[in-house]
Parts: sequence; structure tokens; C-alpha cells
Amino acid sequence: MTRKISLSVNDTPIKLDYFVAGYLDHVTSGIIASLKDTGEIKDLELDIDDDGIVTLALNGADIPLNYFATEIVKSTVAGMVAPLKGVEGPVNSVALKIDR
Repeated sequence: MTRKISLSVNDTPIKLDYFVAGYLDHVTSGIIASLKDTGEIKDLELDIDDDGIVTLALNGADIPLNYFATEIVKSTVAGMVAPLKGVEGPVNSVALKIDR
């Protein structure tokens, strides 16, 4: 599967090696696949802003998230990216894009 993955944390682009890119892809895809009314992931845009608001666009369509799903996505993504090289301080915002 050919994919392109980009990640910015706190408005700083983070360089991803093969392992980290695959890890982010698989974990994020698993979360998204568990949500109601989602299908095959062709392109995904996941954003967490400075206020903790999570927005998710799957294949060009906005996916609504309830409180529980928002908190799970926010916590999981922040936990995955916090230890990455290039991430300084607490994770306040995240922009993750996956194109397949």
C-alpha cells in the first residue's frame, strides 16, 4: 500500500521514519474504522487544535464525533506523538494527514 503521511505537532512539522509512519497509520486507521458509518480510508485529515477540539475528515467528508470518541482520539493521538523526536513540550495541537 502506497501512502503519504504528514504530521505537525504544535505547528512544527515532524519528520517520520518508516516505522513511525506505519504505526501512526495503523493505529489511527484502527480508531477510525471503529467509528460508526466509516468505510475504507483513502484520505484522512485529523486535527486537534489548541483548545482540544478534534476535527476529522475522511475521504473528504466531515465525521462527527461525540464526547467519548473525541476524548479517545485526542488522548491516543497525543500519546503517540508526544515522545517523537522534534516534539517539544506538551502536545497542544496536532495535524495528521494520511493519503493512500
